[in-house]
Amino acid sequence: MRIGILMLAAGQSRRFGSDKRTAQLPSGNTLLRQSLQNALGSGLPVAVCVRPGEESLATAHGAQALVCTEADLGMGHSLAQGIVQLPPWDAVLIALADMPEIQPATFCTIARAIMPETICQPMYHERPGHPVGFSKHFFPALTALRGDVGARRVIEQQAAALIKIPLDDPGIVRDIDTPADLPPRPLST
Repeated sequence: MRIGILMLAAGQSRRFGSDKRTAQLPSGNTLLRQSLQNALGSGLPVAVCVRPGEESLATAHGAQALVCTEADLGMGHSLAQGIVQLPPWDAVLIALADMPEIQPATFCTIARAIMPETICQPMYHERPGHPVGFSKHFFPALTALRGDVGARRVIEQQAAALIKIPLDDPGIVRDIDTPADLPPRPLST
């Protein structure tokens, strides 16, 4: 199967108060760069949904840029536009740019678990996380999403196709929504 990662990075960062994609992490990387490094570290191809004029945010790090002209209408619109623009993949792992702690091995584990007509969701201590893998069977449902409704609606509607994958990666449930969510910087000596 041809499988890739679709990273959603076209959001408005309203709760963060500024463009969180450029927020500095203790590693010295920006939030987006760290998320991309981890995804690319899986060895899978990565496509990133960005707003018009922001293609370099993806391409500068070796990912494909997918322009989402309707990003201001919500995550559902961005996701739908991203799915329509994907290369000819048989499955996609949907990742979020504000989750910089997901380990590269997690992407690989989810990709290996995907089968035709399945949805694969990682779980950390019984909490659902990201990235969620969807076989192309579900691409039509994903392209129908609108507004601020993400892929959760498809997961709920297709519960019989869901495979839950327990993982020991707390990064799958940690996202950065506000500055308070950023990991603390180490104390300088």
